[in-house]
Amino acid sequence: MERILLAAPRGFCAGVSYAIEVVELALRAFGTPLYVRHAIVHNEWVVRSFERRGVVFVEEIEEVPEGMPVVFSAHGVSPAVRKKAEERKLRVVDATCPLVTKVHNEARRFAERGYHILYIGHRGHAEAEGILGEAPDSITLIESMDEAASVQPPQTHRLALLTQTTLSVDEVNQIAEVLRRRFPNLESPSREDICYATTNRQLAVKELAKQCDLVLVIGSQTSSNSNRLVEVAQSLGVESHLLLEPHEVRPEWVQRRCIGITSGASTPEHLVEAVVGALLSHSPNAVVESIQVLRENVRFQPARELVRLVMR
Repeated sequence: MERILLAAPRGFCAGVSYAIEVVELALRAFGTPLYVRHAIVHNEWVVRSFERRGVVFVEEIEEVPEGMPVVFSAHGVSPAVRKKAEERKLRVVDATCPLVTKVHNEARRFAERGYHILYIGHRGHAEAEGILGEAPDSITLIESMDEAASVQPPQTHRLALLTQTTLSVDEVNQIAEVLRRRFPNLESPSREDICYATTNRQLAVKELAKQCDLVLVIGSQTSSNSNRLVEVAQSLGVESHLLLEPHEVRPEWVQRRCIGITSGASTPEHLVEAVVGALLSHSPNAVVESIQVLRENVRFQPARELVRLVMR
């Protein structure tokens, strides 16, 4: 291995940083146990680190004792979950990424105006489940080109298109092209739904693929955006693997001339550093460089009410 090339931007996006900051503030405001519905972000290391500090992760709102504080994860929740939380008199702290909230608002507005929504997303993903819950009778989930080619919505005169925020930009464009060809009147929001960080990290991976013969993505198997980064590199003909920790590094990888490294939007930077260290332990003379595709300066502020609780 002659060279390790690090993608920039990589790692934490503004939504993940926001969600983690919200949990940190909630811990200071309410103490432990603190309940979080679903993994706060899709990264096992982040979840385990909070569990060691007294955070309890649950999948069902009924698992939270009545009257206790509960944090909603970055992926958002459906109105039904919010209603159950209200019925149980839970103190809700919302860590939903503002870009996901934007899609929730779009789904609600379109449904209220009598539109049927074609939603491009992954079945079973927490974000998709929350969006579908906004208007179950007015949303059809589409996961592939085949489904786009065969879907039969209940109406064609008022159709809208929304997407999950963490998908492959290229794949979404291909699916959307099929849908627009079939339904020329299909309406979209004025701003696209795919997260800026998802788009930026995919652009950076494309640059890595031009220069490297192997791309490693540091992230969780449960992370949609991390999996999409692997797929983007592979679609350009470059071998790519998803791993989370340094012990997963394979010694044969260092036989490559150049290894590109990036990380998913919920991956802490120290995991990237650990993987780089593992590679250098096999090839200590390799040069480590960065490729800066663009710079990010987005930040989301926690709710003032939560900050005030901490400051008391």
